[in-house]
Amino acid sequence: MLKSLLLTFIGLLLFCSSLTSQNKDSLALRKIFDYYLTQSNCYKNLEYLSTKIGGRLSGSPQAAQAVVWAKKAMYEAGADTVYLQPCMVPHWVRGEKEICKTINPYVKQQTHFSICALGGSVATPKTGLQAEVIVVTSFEELEKLGEKNIKGKIVFYNVFFDQKHLHTGSCYGETVKYRWGGATQAAKYGAVATIVRSMSSINNDFPHTGVMGYDTSVCKAKIPCCAISFSGANALIEKLNAFPKLKLHLKMNCQTLADEPSFNVIGEIKGTEKPNEIILAGGHLDAWDNGQGAHDDGAGVVQSIEVLAMYKKQNIKPKHTIRAVAFMNEENGGRGGKAYFADTKKNNLKHIAALESDAGGFSPRGIAVDTTMGAYKTILGWKTLLDPYFLQYINKDGHGADIGYLKDIGVPLIGFEPDGQKYFDYHHTADDTFDKINKRELELSAGVIGSIIYLIDTKGW
Repeated sequence: MLKSLLLTFIGLLLFCSSLTSQNKDSLALRKIFDYYLTQSNCYKNLEYLSTKIGGRLSGSPQAAQAVVWAKKAMYEAGADTVYLQPCMVPHWVRGEKEICKTINPYVKQQTHFSICALGGSVATPKTGLQAEVIVVTSFEELEKLGEKNIKGKIVFYNVFFDQKHLHTGSCYGETVKYRWGGATQAAKYGAVATIVRSMSSINNDFPHTGVMGYDTSVCKAKIPCCAISFSGANALIEKLNAFPKLKLHLKMNCQTLADEPSFNVIGEIKGTEKPNEIILAGGHLDAWDNGQGAHDDGAGVVQSIEVLAMYKKQNIKPKHTIRAVAFMNEENGGRGGKAYFADTKKNNLKHIAALESDAGGFSPRGIAVDTTMGAYKTILGWKTLLDPYFLQYINKDGHGADIGYLKDIGVPLIGFEPDGQKYFDYHHTADDTFDKINKRELELSAGVIGSIIYLIDTKGW
């Protein structure tokens, strides 16, 4: 009887202790969100990065300006130290505005279409090129048509998002192969250029750029490739239905220059108990040249910098070293992520977690967590703490491109996932501008990121 009472008493003590801990954590998170919603500089910082610097493709003067700005912003946020980590980056330039128009001898006024060259593409001849267009909806269809039907023509990959997917990232994942490898596959059969339907669900006239690549092991020929806007693609199909032998005049002026030196920007606050163990929050500083890079990925950069400010302005002393990283060259090479990983291995740095935000500045929805070191199970146990802040799900496996290399050395990775339904409306377009950012949504998501970093720091795995 005495033993039973003792066990009951111990159980009650443990239960009360657990409740006390939960209440303490809950109050801490509430204070963190109060900070983000009333004092955060996320919105102000993003306004400067987007509107004063704008598109900042690797190797450009704007990318260099962004490095200087990020270093200053991290110090202003309260970083103890800010490092510039060198990396050589590709330097591709778009040149003069691209031209795509019909050539129809039966129509006096020709139709112009909104296109943009894909990053890494070669240019057309200086005077442009003229050719008939052949439409395909898959690589299998391309192969069936073969050289006799494709040689000397422009291949148009008219591939739509599959609207049955609930997550727009799944739509993008299925279609991006035509952007990346479409030129090489078409060149195999003698095509002179390729056009890809913009990867989006929104019917507007903004073409979506993005990186492409040439696989010279498949085909040595390199042909120009571009994206056409959603509405432009629809209009082109209508023209081709009316005039199957319609020709297009295509002119692109892009070129790849020599690699340029650049930097990742790393700001940190030293841990008080375990300074040699790092918790990382990051986003990528570079952005395509045709827009302002507000959602992709200015939002992730300012959210990561604000983690430092959260600690400093609330006088929270982290146990571990907290790092904010603005990675360079995620868009067209991933050199920043590779440089960070190489430095981590070389200096035997220990990271206990790395989180990346690279899906826009929208309202919080969920996170994806690696199972490494029990991270998924641990964070799942914090679900009730995070529930009030609109975190609807915690899934297994997921991360951003820049931190992905760290998985090879056993670092638990976290991908932050805001509401993605509108992300590909703006992604890689001239419409990715600061006015598309909602201040409250940006700050709510920043609060979730800061809270997760705080919980990892105070509670660990």
